[in-house]
Amino acid sequence: MEAKIEFIPEGTVTSPKGFQAGATYAGIKKRATDVLDLGILISEAPCVATGVFTTNRIKAAPVVLSQQRLQRGRAVAVVVNSGCANACTGEQGLADAAEMAALTAERVGASPEDVLVASTGVIGHRLPMKLIRAGIGQIIPSTDGGHSLIKAMMTTDTVPKEIAAMVGGSGFIIGGVTKGSGMIHPNLATMLCFLTTDAAVDIDFLRLTLRQAVDNSFNMVSIDGDTSPSDMVLIMANGLAGSNEVIKQDSRLADAFQQALDQVCIYLAKSIASDGEGASKLIEVTVSRASSVAEARLAARTIVGSPLVKAAVHGSDPNWGRIMAAVGRSGVEVVESKIDLHLGGICVVKGGRPLPFDKESVVEALRGSEVSIDLNLNLRSAAATAWGCDLSEEYVTINSQYTT
Repeated sequence: MEAKIEFIPEGTVTSPKGFQAGATYAGIKKRATDVLDLGILISEAPCVATGVFTTNRIKAAPVVLSQQRLQRGRAVAVVVNSGCANACTGEQGLADAAEMAALTAERVGASPEDVLVASTGVIGHRLPMKLIRAGIGQIIPSTDGGHSLIKAMMTTDTVPKEIAAMVGGSGFIIGGVTKGSGMIHPNLATMLCFLTTDAAVDIDFLRLTLRQAVDNSFNMVSIDGDTSPSDMVLIMANGLAGSNEVIKQDSRLADAFQQALDQVCIYLAKSIASDGEGASKLIEVTVSRASSVAEARLAARTIVGSPLVKAAVHGSDPNWGRIMAAVGRSGVEVVESKIDLHLGGICVVKGGRPLPFDKESVVEALRGSEVSIDLNLNLRSAAATAWGCDLSEEYVTINSQYTT
């Protein structure tokens, strides 16, 4: 049954009951108007908590620390900085991450073991701990501080990415913030995402539902084919809504919780894709009637991640052969004579063969800020959707000057 999910105007990670956040400018990043670079997210009650982390074999110190602490399935706070990833910094990096957690614990009255750490920015530089020590002491969390927290997480992002949703009739809310704009590819990317809920949730179910939500959202986004050492998605549930029994896999609200979490994560994932470095267009690729969900996901990710497809979309060029080539090399089962392809809602291939189409109509469809690519493999019943963006000259400019 479809749950009634209502998005909350100006919703953010502090929309669920009992969550507060705050941020400051500590000096980690270069000074500019409205720049923030250090933030704290805190729950007034203990949370069950879990996370999904980068698959990169080189892992930043905050990832290592947070993974270890989440083995206990609980947390109270997260401290995050931008401007320095604290990655490839050895034992000192781990010590600095642990000190960030300890300083935050002292600031908010928590145990250091219940504080998670996240960092994003340039790899290979130590954290400026003197600045961070001073900065943490300046942060004053509040119930509307989620809007500041997201600004403290941003690097090359051009817009904040935040959302909150309520499941109708349940009384609980799920909120989230994320950052990400470049070095984005499935199996997580250069992204941080913090999710909160005031629902009471069983830890085993929370782990299961987060993994599914990530697979349906963040693992279906590709900007440029790279995956960083710093990526993480964290969720904390404090149960303060007081309106539901503990949600487990067989509970009445289990499906509704999963649907709401999926929608929040998909919204945030699409926000990342549309804000890709140098991007002017969001690309949505839907692959239907594939042999399995795994194959549908692989095909959709291959198409949305193809530099040739992305460049064609940037130029509004209806070169559909690039899409066919991408799915053909993806490794999924295909039968050429069964493939149907639509660009911007216009059918250009039927049964594996080109159809006559008005080129100007397709070009006009590709000029929009959102471009849809629908590929029907006509094999079985599985489907998946992936999101990405066009590839522009500005992407090269941004990434050729990132540290200079």
